[in-house]
Amino acid sequence: MIKLVVTDIDGTLVDDNKNLSPDFWETIDQISQKGIIFAVASGRQYYTLAAQFERMKDRMLFIAENGAYASYENREILTVALEPAVVHNFIKIGRAIADTYPVLCGKNSTYVENDNEYFLSVVNHYCARLQRVDDLTQVGDTLLKFSMFDLVDSETHAYPHFKQFERDYKVAPAGKRWLDMTAPDANKGAALRHAQRQLGISPDETLVFGDYLNDLEMMREAKYSYAMKNAHPEIIKAANFVTDRDNNNHGVVDMIRKLCLNA
Repeated sequence: MIKLVVTDIDGTLVDDNKNLSPDFWETIDQISQKGIIFAVASGRQYYTLAAQFERMKDRMLFIAENGAYASYENREILTVALEPAVVHNFIKIGRAIADTYPVLCGKNSTYVENDNEYFLSVVNHYCARLQRVDDLTQVGDTLLKFSMFDLVDSETHAYPHFKQFERDYKVAPAGKRWLDMTAPDANKGAALRHAQRQLGISPDETLVFGDYLNDLEMMREAKYSYAMKNAHPEIIKAANFVTDRDNNNHGVVDMIRKLCLNA
C-alpha cells in the first residue's frame, strides 16, 4: 500500500510552461483523504515551494535544495550545510566560466552577485527570497547549495569544471541550465530516506517521480520509482517503472490516479 508520494517539479510535476495539471489539487485532496502523504523534492528554495503549495503546506513534506533541507508539517526535520571555505572555492571557479552565473543558496535566502535582467528573471521564478549582493564570499548565511546557471548547457559546459569535486561532494546537473553542488550526504535520496524513518514509512510504501540527474538517488529509495516518459536516459535506467505520459501530458497526476485512486 502506498503511503507516501514524492515528486520532482520541473520536467516532472509541471509541464514545460510550469503549469500544474488541471486535476492536481483535486487528486491530492483525494489521496490525502486516504491518509497518503504528498511531498515535493526539488532543487528549488523551500520558501518558493511553500508559497507554491500554500493551500496544503501544513500537511506536506518538502525536500528542498536537492535534499539539503527538509520539513514536514511546517517543522524542519533536516539541514545539511556546506563548509564556507568549500563554497568560496566553488564561487572562484564559477566566476571564471563564461556564460554562467553563480547562485548561492542559503537557509534564509538565495544570493546572487550579477544583475543581468534575464538571469534575475529566471532566478526569481525559483526563489521567493532573493538578495543581490556585491560579493558572494561575504554571505554569512548557513550555506545549503551552490549552483551555476548555465546559458550553454550545464552537463557539457559548467559540469566539467566541477567534476573534480565529485569524490567529496554531490555535483549534479539539475536540468539543461542548472548545475548544483551540495554536501556529500545531501541529495534527494538521502533526504527521502531520513523522512521515511521519521514518518515510519518504508520504501515499499513509497511512490516517487523524477526526470533528471538530481533525482537519481531518489529512484533508489522507493519500490514504486517512476521515471518520466521524458526523463534523462540515466533516470529511466535507474527507475523501476516509466510513466505512461510525459510531463506535458501530466504524467505524474495520471499515475497517481491509477496507482492510488484506481482511476
